[in-house]
Amino acid sequence: MCVFRRLVTWILLSVAVSGQFRRPSSKHSSNNGLQSVCLGNVLRLTLDKTLAVGSQLEIDAIDGTDIIPLSHTLAAQCGYSIESDHWGNTKVFASLLGCYVDNQADVVFTFGLRLRLYGDGLSEQVEHDVTETCSYSPWASREILCDRNYMEVSSLMVTPETPVKMVAGQQVHDSWENAIPDAAVAPNGIWKMTFHTPDPKVMLLTDAQRAGYGAMVTQTRLVIRSPYNMAETYSVEVAGVPMEVFSVSTYYKIGSLIVDSAAACPTGGVVFTEKVITWHVPRRITPLTSSTVKILETHMGIYGQRLDKIKMAARHYKLSVTESHIIIEIPVGSPDGYYKSHAPDYAYHITYTVEPMLELLWRAENTQADTRYKVLFPITTPLMPRPPHVIDNTVHEQRVFDILLGIFLHDVELINITFTTRVLTVAECNARGFDVQEHHFANGSKTFSIRVPFSDELVLKRNPDPLTTVYFLPLVFGLLVLPDQTPFPHPAELEASREDVVLPTITGSCDQENFYFSVKYGSQQDNFQTMMLHAGSWRELDIELAKLYSLTGNGTHFSIVVPFTAPAAAFELVNFKSIRARVDLLLLEMPNMWQLDDLSLACYFPLTTTECYANGTVTALAVKVESVSNLNPEYLTLRDQSCKPAFSNDRFAFFSFKLNSCGTTRTFFDNVMLYENEIALPYNTGKQSRKGPFTPEYRHTISCYYLLNYTKTMAFRASPRSTNPVADPGVGHLVVQIRLSQGSSYALFYQSEDYPVEKYLRQPLYFEVELMQSTDPKIEVVLENCWATLHKDRTSLPSWDLIIDSCENPDDLYLTVFHPVVADTRIQVPAHIKRFSIKMFTFTKDAAVLKEQVLVLQMPASIRNRAHLDLFFSLTPTCSGKYNKSYIKSHHIGFVSTNSFCRSCST
Repeated sequence: MCVFRRLVTWILLSVAVSGQFRRPSSKHSSNNGLQSVCLGNVLRLTLDKTLAVGSQLEIDAIDGTDIIPLSHTLAAQCGYSIESDHWGNTKVFASLLGCYVDNQADVVFTFGLRLRLYGDGLSEQVEHDVTETCSYSPWASREILCDRNYMEVSSLMVTPETPVKMVAGQQVHDSWENAIPDAAVAPNGIWKMTFHTPDPKVMLLTDAQRAGYGAMVTQTRLVIRSPYNMAETYSVEVAGVPMEVFSVSTYYKIGSLIVDSAAACPTGGVVFTEKVITWHVPRRITPLTSSTVKILETHMGIYGQRLDKIKMAARHYKLSVTESHIIIEIPVGSPDGYYKSHAPDYAYHITYTVEPMLELLWRAENTQADTRYKVLFPITTPLMPRPPHVIDNTVHEQRVFDILLGIFLHDVELINITFTTRVLTVAECNARGFDVQEHHFANGSKTFSIRVPFSDELVLKRNPDPLTTVYFLPLVFGLLVLPDQTPFPHPAELEASREDVVLPTITGSCDQENFYFSVKYGSQQDNFQTMMLHAGSWRELDIELAKLYSLTGNGTHFSIVVPFTAPAAAFELVNFKSIRARVDLLLLEMPNMWQLDDLSLACYFPLTTTECYANGTVTALAVKVESVSNLNPEYLTLRDQSCKPAFSNDRFAFFSFKLNSCGTTRTFFDNVMLYENEIALPYNTGKQSRKGPFTPEYRHTISCYYLLNYTKTMAFRASPRSTNPVADPGVGHLVVQIRLSQGSSYALFYQSEDYPVEKYLRQPLYFEVELMQSTDPKIEVVLENCWATLHKDRTSLPSWDLIIDSCENPDDLYLTVFHPVVADTRIQVPAHIKRFSIKMFTFTKDAAVLKEQVLVLQMPASIRNRAHLDLFFSLTPTCSGKYNKSYIKSHHIGFVSTNSFCRSCST
């Protein structure tokens, strides 16, 4: 149905230019494509293209037993012309008074011609011998023939009275030739010729023939022939029409007879419009007549053959006579002519060629002599631009570009199509599934169609908005004009829009510990970025986060698991036994930053923030909530501001204290005793590190309820043991590492290439000691002793104790702080890890820094069997940020030390 609609479209367009694109017409005779016809004083021989074997044609004249090749020069001199179109249709015109014609009394004329056709290699040759006899009578006193390559005039010879002489007293009539002495010495009886240019120029007959002119005498007529643009011809304008003229006086016999001959042929006078060719010929051709003439006959013809009024009316030809001109009008595209394609400057043009004939018979009033004037005048229109049209028949729902290109003449072929990244021939396009077709119409024109699926990779795609896809197909048709193999391109740009984008979607759920997210790809697969609100700012789900949150996926979706304690989870609300956390995901299309989908998932997770023990001890967990984004948990305190967190990081502060300390209040209610304290941010501290312009408000109340009169009974039975329990000694290798964390969250650690780490005095250092390569939950790491020295020798002096018998050094002004370890995605067995922090210091003597680096040593670490381990690395203290880095100094156990200098350090 779609193809039918396209064809109807082009048929209608073709009707609008009805009859324009028609192949050249030719009549086929029974002689296998050869046809000859006598047309008055000329013979026309038509050779159909079906006989052609190549592009080269040669014609010979057969004169008895002689074969004379007719070259271009000889053909014009002897009255022959050839017209051939681009497809091999050839017409040969021959004057009845031409050379090598058997002339019988100027009435019957017999031609012998041989047509030789060659293939491309000249080895293939086909010959056609043609013999044709024409009769022509009566002749006018003067007959002028204007063919495409020569001008011919023939004049009736007027013979003077025959002289009489007396022989033996009797009158004897001598022949005319014998009456003129030495007349036989001149060939054809012609002695010399005087050309009027308009100045006289005299030539002997042999010289004129050598120059290219033809001159001969038949039984009754003198024939003079001149090619165009000879030295002895000249141009004049007659009634505004340019004409070429030759005028000659021929001396017949020796001085006794002079015949004046003249021919004038139009070389212009054509006016073109898009629809009509108008040809003007002067009504009175002054170079040919000196008196008033009366036009007796006017005839119009095509290719030398007269047309009657019925045929002229059917073809809309017009022949009219005005006071100054005889006018012929021919519609452009008439069936007697033909179109031809051209591609000058790679742009498509066409021309139309037709050969009208004008034949006049006039009589001069002063001499009553008749002149028959016949002009064969081939006309080719100027180049007419015909830019091809591209009709887009694309139905967007079918997801296929469907276009037509045309209209072209039959001599245009589609060779290839250039796409954005490659050039495909027509065969390659069809093999790819593009369906390239050629459509022909009754008037000889054609179009080309092509169908390209939207899904092909050669089709460009873009999205002006998240839901719409614009399909764009730029292409260039590579076309060729035959038979001259002239290439020309024609570009086309096709565009179609569809709301066919399926957006990606996010779904999520929670359990007691984790968020679970699944992202399903849309129709454009993974052409988006997944953003997470991570630690308060949007961050792309890169390789690091994908590993942290256990990303898995396939070709349709991917999933992540986010623990509620992860940095990506924002805490919204804290209750006594639970916490509400939220994770925000956002899918962005880059680079337009279109939000394709988003999900903000909030869930409640079990979390005990306050534990009240029977021995009067309380533990409390303060949580940084989203509403107090600038809070630094490190600076939170109880009511007694000296009661600081036992452990803190960027999200939590953990407190452990006795109920009779830290400003805890007690209140009695009936049989209940209530202890209360409050976690808050003190206003008078100078150690706050506030990011905002104001102090964040934070209050967290701690409450413990105890019954005043409460008795709990428990029963037990003791039995003596036969033996005391004894632990079996274990033998094996254990691997323990000590690392320096970049912050209190223990999420990132310094690598070997980062050492020595540069720190300011009293800046906290966070250490982690971890048992590696073990998953046994019954094993626990115990820190016994840790100290700092200036040298790698652990026994070197000076030294300073950091941990003594698993406790802080009481002599230290800044006590070592031990931090709890809880299980998370990295830590499977918390007992395998110990964490502590110290304040940065340096060794001095007499107020001078002894060395700019400090080595921290851990020895021994007890792991149930009390295996001793030596672990150490270097730290560099800095003062007021004034230090200079230089070269790498030493390398030991995976840590690199860099020499640095501190200018003014103090204890």
